[in-house]
Amino acid sequence: MGGPAFPFFRSRWVDVPDSVTEVEGAPLPNGFRAGGAAAGIKPSGGLDVGLLVSDAEDTTSAARFTRSGTAAPPVLVTRERARLDALKAVAVNSGNANAATGRPGMDEAARMQGSGAMMARTTEDRVAVCSTGVIGVQLDGSKTVRGLLEAGKSLSADGVQDFQRAIMTTDLFEKRATIDVQLPGGVVRLAAQAKGAGMIQPSFATMLCFVETDAVVPAETADLLLGVTVKRSFDRITVDGQLSTNDTAILLCGGASGVVVEPESEAELIFGQALDALLRQLAIDIARDGEGARRVGRVVVRGGNGPGVERVARAIGNSPLVKTALYGGDPNWGRIAQAVGAALADTAPLAVDIEIEDVQVCVAGNAIPHDEADLTQRVARDEVEYVIGLPGDGFETEVFFSDLGHEYIKINAEYTT
Repeated sequence: MGGPAFPFFRSRWVDVPDSVTEVEGAPLPNGFRAGGAAAGIKPSGGLDVGLLVSDAEDTTSAARFTRSGTAAPPVLVTRERARLDALKAVAVNSGNANAATGRPGMDEAARMQGSGAMMARTTEDRVAVCSTGVIGVQLDGSKTVRGLLEAGKSLSADGVQDFQRAIMTTDLFEKRATIDVQLPGGVVRLAAQAKGAGMIQPSFATMLCFVETDAVVPAETADLLLGVTVKRSFDRITVDGQLSTNDTAILLCGGASGVVVEPESEAELIFGQALDALLRQLAIDIARDGEGARRVGRVVVRGGNGPGVERVARAIGNSPLVKTALYGGDPNWGRIAQAVGAALADTAPLAVDIEIEDVQVCVAGNAIPHDEADLTQRVARDEVEYVIGLPGDGFETEVFFSDLGHEYIKINAEYTT
């Protein structure tokens, strides 16, 4: 398992603001503590229960959750019983999603919330609960309680690595980073920890993400900024087209720096740009991890109409034929044309343009001459971009997607065994 990448910003698809400086080691901002423990939930062993706490009583927060119709009890309990604008702590386990577990699952999620509140020394309504792992298996609450007690005892400003490892499942590397952001009123720190490699779909990607800042951010501003940046990051990725039951993203604003992010201010704009870059890179890292993936692709679709553009982008990003071609470094653009046609059935003849890594291969539905050897070299890169033009103008969207290879099948065929 690899540690946090440094430098963190490595994708050409992320614009890093001049106001941002990466912090090596990805520490927590001032005013936050974290810890992790091994409670015996993961069959493979290792850390599987984590606790994240903001020490400031006036901490503000924002949250976003899966849109799945079978949302898991931890999501339901957090939505129904927590003050989403004033969260102060997060209790999380891996190895068991506590999903499709009915009333007992709700009881265990509530029990987890209570244990987290006790160790964070706060009230239950200020604790979010998250779980990730196998669906349809009852969660052993005695293990999570015991794990939270241990994680609570080990809470420290340096406990973020244990917390990160406690939230991971099939991830091959840690997805966390910390940046300093120069605002007009001073420097603030932003940190984030994420997990996810499979069951990822661009309708809010199984992923969890926790973001902390020492900036003073009003709850309404935090909610606005998290909503906008999630739409440009975790909403835009797919590994396998599968919507998780447990997706959660949470922003905690502790305020230890004393630097205020006022609504509709220059500070809000700069802070939002930094948060956008941070989450966008994390989202691409989730797609890059992709349970055995070699490459990550980006499809940009322009023209047409809003729903059509979105359908085409998702059809390409979720196409097994496109994804296996990406895995093999095969510039077979016919598979892209097929995916476009399937997404926009009954609209033929469709005058579609296709460009791969700046090489035009199709114009108005017709193949055009190009250097096949050059294109083959281009699609062998770690990041491959596809641009699709549809008749009309005024609409544009993007989706980041992983390739699909042998390892994905192996991991998921053996996931519960």
